Amino acid sequence: MQLETFARHHIADMLDWFPTAEGLTQWGGPGLRFPLDETQLDEMQASTFGDAPARWMFAGIVDGNLAGHAQVALDWENGIGRLSRVAINPRFRGQGLAHPFLQQVIDHVFADARFERLELNVYTFNTAAIRTYLKLGFIEEGVRRSSAKVGTIRWDTAIYGMLRSDLAAEREA
Repeated sequence: MQLETFARHHIADMLDWFPTAEGLTQWGGPGLRFPLDETQLDEMQASTFGDAPARWMFAGIVDGNLAGHAQVALDWENGIGRLSRVAINPRFRGQGLAHPFLQQVIDHVFADARFERLELNVYTFNTAAIRTYLKLGFIEEGVRRSSAKVGTIRWDTAIYGMLRSDLAAEREA
């Protein structure tokens, strides 16, 4: 998988990735409107410009096709990136692409010496994602119980983190 900056021409390829409101919420959080549309992705992408953008957006490309998407919200003052909105194109799932894609995203974040920490939130029922995050070296730091209301149910959110020193220690081992 090749890592690229997510671009406007990738938007149309993502619009059918989340066929349910729950699936969209699982990916993007409770603040998104179902169905996902170009306007919402345009708004996200608008925050990627400037000297200190609010986020980076990544595309994972396989054979010229959009196979993955991830975002990192950027806290420049504190040197923290928050990995979010990670998804593998449904047509590419089950091929083991999440790990190499996210490893490239992690490497990109820590290539910038201003970032000391990368963190993420994941709903606790998303065991496949959690397995991937653990294999990448993230450490569970806690659970925010009943943190998201989705329809009439509530979801718990686990918090995972990785420090620059964690990544260095893992690579030395």
